[in-house]
Amino acid sequence: MTNTLLDDRPALRSGDPAARTALVLHGGGGPATVAPIVEHLGSTMHAVAPTHPGWDGTPRPDTIASVADLASVYLDALVRDGDHDVVLVGSSIGGWIALEMAVQAAADDRMSGVLGAVFLIDSVGVVVAGEPIADFFALDARGLAEAAWHDPERGYRDPAAMTDEQRAVQRSNGATMAAVAGAGMSDAALLGRLGSISVPTLVVWGASDRIVTPAYGRALAAAVPGAVFAEVPKAGHLPHLEAPSATWAAIDPFLATGAVVRSGR
Repeated sequence: MTNTLLDDRPALRSGDPAARTALVLHGGGGPATVAPIVEHLGSTMHAVAPTHPGWDGTPRPDTIASVADLASVYLDALVRDGDHDVVLVGSSIGGWIALEMAVQAAADDRMSGVLGAVFLIDSVGVVVAGEPIADFFALDARGLAEAAWHDPERGYRDPAAMTDEQRAVQRSNGATMAAVAGAGMSDAALLGRLGSISVPTLVVWGASDRIVTPAYGRALAAAVPGAVFAEVPKAGHLPHLEAPSATWAAIDPFLATGAVVRSGR
């Protein structure tokens, strides 16, 4: 990837820079939560996971006040630097960013061919009737582990065991997430816009996710033309952390056979 915006930001990177790019978009927990994805994809691709502005102590410009703003910044940078056939990978809020990028790209002729595929992991961002997103900001550490993990004991982080610096980063990340994503973690209009997405799309979901349920994920997938839905057993909101082998088993065939540039793009 020759993208100056992404190259100038703190980022996790893996793989040959000359290979096809996978732009890995992290969720509210920051780039560390997608490190296994970057490492796995780096065996065959150039995987890059930039730190979103405002996360992990990085500055957030006033011009980035929403997920749509952030999506536009990333897309404009890809276009400016001539990137092509990029695979977008989004976890949680990162999935929302990826969806918004795909919708914006479909409406802009400048972006034809820039995106080659999208795959989402337990994405937030849409409103599904009867399947509300858990109120992330109302959850304490124990409640978050219960909602986000198949095995809550594995995901629980005791606040008392954290350093002052870790607590400060966690508070700052939460404040940025609230500013960019809003308390509802969704855009009521987005579900109805997903029909414009024209690149191969995979939606992967942890069967035990209680932040956004598998039923929510199936409704999201149904709104994207041709999207494939895959459920990962014994995993919650971050299946790539809790059940990595099963997650790769869903992702790898898609990348090998489904995530191809469509004729004419």
